[in-house]
Amino acid sequence: MGGFFAAALAFPTALFSFALVVVVGYWLLMLFGGLVPGALHGGHGAGHHLGAGHAGHVGQVGHVGHGVGGHGVGGSVAHGAPGGGIAHGAHGAHGGDGAHGERGAVHHAGVLDALGLGGVPATVAVSLLVALAWFVSLAGTVLTSGAPARSGVFAVALVASWAGTRVLVRPLRRLFPEDRPITRGDFVGRVCVIRTGRVTPDFGQAEVTAEDGSTATVQVRVLDAEPGLTAGRTALIFDYDADGEHFLVAPFDPSPPGI
Repeated sequence: MGGFFAAALAFPTALFSFALVVVVGYWLLMLFGGLVPGALHGGHGAGHHLGAGHAGHVGQVGHVGHGVGGHGVGGSVAHGAPGGGIAHGAHGAHGGDGAHGERGAVHHAGVLDALGLGGVPATVAVSLLVALAWFVSLAGTVLTSGAPARSGVFAVALVASWAGTRVLVRPLRRLFPEDRPITRGDFVGRVCVIRTGRVTPDFGQAEVTAEDGSTATVQVRVLDAEPGLTAGRTALIFDYDADGEHFLVAPFDPSPPGI
């Protein structure tokens, strides 16, 4: 046992031993504390945006986003930013914090993708890297002596951990399917409920349910005046006007004939 600890605390194993303690501590917290493995999710779903705002507020952003408590789609889906568009989801995170988190996610994703380790949460990839590097360096420390040889063990451990992790993440990617962000086209063809007193070629809002079950308040318009489109009536979203940043709707009764 004394020899094991001596090897674990010797160069280069000691460099990975402390990292391994952090990794083991993280997974224990996840196991007993209810953390989510994808909380630090890099190489997968990067570019998601932490939005801000309350459900039902109308807003507009300039790019695709995926917010805490809801989703956002650039130009027409937002999280409480002023302007015309879609307000989607529940209470979100502050926009500044969201931008910072987005930059961090993109950075992690870029590094992991460049190493061929993308497609799984960053915590999974880093944990595999650390564990493999520790085992290889521990074996090399036991089998070698002297600074030059141990330096070689350090280099071999880094390369071996990268190669091993790259092999292991390939089957693991199937367990972490990549989230597809909601786009404006996803709402076309869906039935919405009018939430304003009327819908005209220049005014109107409706509530639509996304595929994941969440709801969004969207800007809607009609090509011609439709007196029957009042609050509580249903309509079919049949197109999206990118210039006006609103959806086009027509009266629609989802009830089967005879009911």
